[in-house]
Amino acid sequence: MSAHAAKLLSQAHPISKLPSTLVSVWLLANMAATSDQGFAVPVLPLSSGKPMPRVGLGTASFPHCEDGDQPHVRDAVLRGIDAGYRHFDTAAVYGTERAIGDAAAEAVRAGTLASRDELYITSKLWIADAHPGRVLPALRKTLRNLQMEYVDLYLVHFPVSMKPQEGGAGAILVKEDLVAMDMKGVWEEMEECHRQGLAKAIGVSNFACKKLEYLLSFAQIIPAVNQQVEVHLYCRQNKLRAFCREKGIQLCAYSPLGGKGAPWANNSVMESPIIKQIAQDIGKTVAQVCIRWVYEQGDCVIPKSFNDKRMRENLDIFDWELTDDARHKISSLPEFRGTYDFFVHDSGPYKTAEEFWDDEIAAGHPAN
Repeated sequence: MSAHAAKLLSQAHPISKLPSTLVSVWLLANMAATSDQGFAVPVLPLSSGKPMPRVGLGTASFPHCEDGDQPHVRDAVLRGIDAGYRHFDTAAVYGTERAIGDAAAEAVRAGTLASRDELYITSKLWIADAHPGRVLPALRKTLRNLQMEYVDLYLVHFPVSMKPQEGGAGAILVKEDLVAMDMKGVWEEMEECHRQGLAKAIGVSNFACKKLEYLLSFAQIIPAVNQQVEVHLYCRQNKLRAFCREKGIQLCAYSPLGGKGAPWANNSVMESPIIKQIAQDIGKTVAQVCIRWVYEQGDCVIPKSFNDKRMRENLDIFDWELTDDARHKISSLPEFRGTYDFFVHDSGPYKTAEEFWDDEIAAGHPAN
């Protein structure tokens, strides 16, 4: 067992709440090493479904596009599979579900994968379909796009709804049509997705503690993951992580490198002289330092790169650790959130970005 694995088991981490048989699976995975074919990615068992690979490949691009033939995404997923990725993250609004499905089918035909079951596929419910009566149809559409019988994890993408749009879950956001989510009604249908076997695990995304606590007050099935929350060295999410650990919910990080290219991006993470110096001192890339830090917190992490070299570098984080000095420097960094006003409108349920995020972390920019 690695020192870090022992540390996690000694903490109030979700893994400590699981049966001993699943803990054994996790321990074996955490002792995984690189192979000639690629990297064997450690996994974490969730409260439901199969274990989730600790590092996945994100497929969002901005602006989002209509779901269809995207050969660059399909090719990137195939190259990711060759590199060792098995966890792929998508969403109805990203427009990449079909490309991921095409890549999975091609990998099985080529013998790279024995079956689709070797993959861990996450997708998300778009806000236009976050209404009672629309959740199951939305998931079925996702499954048609993916050409799969189930997703491993299905998430409520944001804690807000939008009036249904003509054509379903397109990428168009109409801020004037934002409405409060019937969270109880939506979650009941998410639970039905799980009961029908269409989603092996269910969870939420971009929920702060207050909203997550409200959901837990009525949920019959506890979210397996509060996934797709912004986590990086300048947005460490200690409060949310502690809350999730207490409730046995796994945290997963998006934008571990600061979200370069996204509307909320700030390149201060990758350009930080402090992080650059840490990387230089230990002989790693800045991205590897950022991803390794998230990994050491016990989180799953979803970096996004379609570059072969960087995809492999982003997986090369399992057989080394940050130094105590590096961890101390990181813990002393100022915090900021890459806030955005997508879901803020005078007529909507959230009038400010602070309301949307429950004032859990102040917006701002890091000091270099």
